[in-house]
Amino acid sequence: MDDEQVEEVFLPAEMPILPISEAVIFPAMMVPLVLSDTNLVRLADDCLAGDKILGTFAQRELISDEEGEVDEKDLIYHVGTAVKIQKMLRFPDGSMRLLGQGVARCRIKNFVEGKPYMKAEVELIEETVQEDSRTLAYMRGVANNFLKIIDSSETLSEELKVVVMNIDDPGRLADLIATNLDIEVAEKQAMLEEKSPRKRLQMLSKVVMRELDVVELGQKLQTRVRKSIDKDQREYYLRQQLKAIQRELGDTDEGSVELDELAQRIAEADLPEKVKAAAEREYDRLGRMSPGASEYTVSKTYVDWLLDLPWNESSEDILDLDRASEILERDHFGLEDVKERIIEYLAVRKLKDNHRGPILCLSGPPGVGKTSLGRSIAEAVGRKFFRFSLGGMRDEAEIRGHRRTYVGSMPGRIIAGLKECGTNNPLIMLDEIDKLGQDFRGDPASALLEVLDPEQNSDFTDHYLTLPFDLSKVMFITTANMLDTIPRPLLDRMEIIQLPGYTNLEKLQIAKRYLVPRQIEENGLTSKHIRFTDAGLMAVIEDHTREAGVRNLERKIGSVCRKVATAVAKGKRKKQSVGAKNLADYLGQPSYTGDRLRSRLKVGVATGLAWTQVGGKILYIEGLSLPGGTGQLKLTGQVGSVMQESASAAYSYLRHRFGGMTEHADFFNKRDIHIHLPAGAIPKDGPSAGIAMASVLLSLLIHQPLPRRTAMTGEITLTGDVLPIGGLLEKVLAAHRVGIRQVIIPVANTVDLEDIPEEVREAIAFVPVKHVDEVWETIFPEITAVRV
Repeated sequence: MDDEQVEEVFLPAEMPILPISEAVIFPAMMVPLVLSDTNLVRLADDCLAGDKILGTFAQRELISDEEGEVDEKDLIYHVGTAVKIQKMLRFPDGSMRLLGQGVARCRIKNFVEGKPYMKAEVELIEETVQEDSRTLAYMRGVANNFLKIIDSSETLSEELKVVVMNIDDPGRLADLIATNLDIEVAEKQAMLEEKSPRKRLQMLSKVVMRELDVVELGQKLQTRVRKSIDKDQREYYLRQQLKAIQRELGDTDEGSVELDELAQRIAEADLPEKVKAAAEREYDRLGRMSPGASEYTVSKTYVDWLLDLPWNESSEDILDLDRASEILERDHFGLEDVKERIIEYLAVRKLKDNHRGPILCLSGPPGVGKTSLGRSIAEAVGRKFFRFSLGGMRDEAEIRGHRRTYVGSMPGRIIAGLKECGTNNPLIMLDEIDKLGQDFRGDPASALLEVLDPEQNSDFTDHYLTLPFDLSKVMFITTANMLDTIPRPLLDRMEIIQLPGYTNLEKLQIAKRYLVPRQIEENGLTSKHIRFTDAGLMAVIEDHTREAGVRNLERKIGSVCRKVATAVAKGKRKKQSVGAKNLADYLGQPSYTGDRLRSRLKVGVATGLAWTQVGGKILYIEGLSLPGGTGQLKLTGQVGSVMQESASAAYSYLRHRFGGMTEHADFFNKRDIHIHLPAGAIPKDGPSAGIAMASVLLSLLIHQPLPRRTAMTGEITLTGDVLPIGGLLEKVLAAHRVGIRQVIIPVANTVDLEDIPEEVREAIAFVPVKHVDEVWETIFPEITAVRV
């Protein structure tokens, strides 16, 4: 259709309205229209039955504050284009495809009620033609810039250049270029509403310049990327040629040999599918890199780690229960709970092949053999052993590893241990788990939650590897001196096995079986040079060490051996016997005299029992009745608030029981009570000294001393009831160590007596009590006045 035909077209007074989404139709442009809505198909049918002209109006975007119920008449711009339908095609699904041509700009005057589609009264918009030199300049500038866009575009055809160069009409040129630019609907609508071709060209000039800048920038980026790719491809091609030449000459470089060896290792390695894919992918990257590149070493190290890890290599467990028992008995004395648990694990493994490795926590005081026990368990089970200490660890990356983006990044200690062991089911000992720290680098305890959880560690992902590794076959054993500092979620994932301190008799056997032979050998001696008597070893245990374990005991034995070694080195050949009488010649005077039984107890002194981090300890509680007072109670010796409350409860109950008696009136009204717990430099707290302090008060009241070989522990209430306490095993061992023959305990703690070694139960008489009156009847049987 030529210009004259477009200008002379007749527009009906009323015209059906077709909303157009995300597009603007300009006059003289051919446009395809697809109609699927039944109302719009009806609109097209009515147009085809009439003058074949309809109005196309772009839909405008809603502003946020216009959301809600909006009239459909407000959803379209009021300036659009009249389109004449040229062709029509119907489809079986009821939809219709139209080919139309814009004929003129038009404006909606009034909407006419029409169903099922919109109708409106429209008016023709006449263009204001301005053919002058300025308009011609705009035309040339816009056309030239648009031609540059066509040259740089992959979507605009070359035929469009011919059309643009042959258009003389400024309005037609502006409409054609606006139609083919990928710009916002609002910008196109503004150009459609402008009647002046010169102003449209002026608006279009800015838009074309902007789009041309975007296109040129994109071209620059593409050129830069293409050059980089071409350079890499060229280098790769030249390297391949160089390799071929070197092979022909029989002169292969070190890098090629290294890559060939790596390829052979990947092909021969027994790797899971994901791991093999990652190794091959990294190998391909290595092949395209120069050996001098910094990334080359990073990728090579990563592939080496993947190939060195035991993804599918497992050691066979030795399921001989008798052999395991012999090894455990050979290396450690006592510790029956741990030995029994390991035997149980082997028994289950013998019956069920895919049993998961246990996660044990050995808790006990220092020196009882927790760490060395791990090696013995590994030997008994037939597994490789790997140990690392968690004490003071503050960096989460020590567990999970560092990401490969960091310089010098490496896997965590867990993965490193598996590589060192060469199997995926070793025994890994996490030592000192109660001494983990945390700071800005993360919380290692939280990282261990996944490692020590049987439900999660089957796909443990190290940050360096970024590939899951199955830890469910690993036997984890952790050690701790105390459980209070271990986070509760972490503690919940472990099976706790308590290792109590050794009795003096157990220490004697350990010294004879393990410590003395080891120290004799380490100091270059033989049994011809030195001999320890049982009395001498017991004197070392009782007078020169005071510990739950045997670490310090071994040091003292080593000190004796060194002195004998010195004498032997000087030429003394006579065999030296170390006994209780001559022990002072080697170790000097006894180091521990305070933690001994006193030869006799004065009035107002009771023997209590205390728990410490290194085992149990006897605790003397002393009291004095001071004249000239008013019945006040005073406590000294760095006692905590809980112990102060226990003393107050004991004093109140004593006053309740005896305060009404005339013979005791002066004691409660005219005398003050001072209770002291030596040593004063050591803080003390807890409720377990309650019945001991009550006994001190009764001793002061009736002026009778307590039995020297009787110790007691238990919490007292205000009404005199005796409540259970903790740490009974350690306390009883401490009592046995110093020669106590009778221990008063709460009735509720009788269940704990099963954990007491048999030799201790035979040496000590245990008196369970429910009420403090029973305590008093036990220690003062001749004083019938205290009976309830």
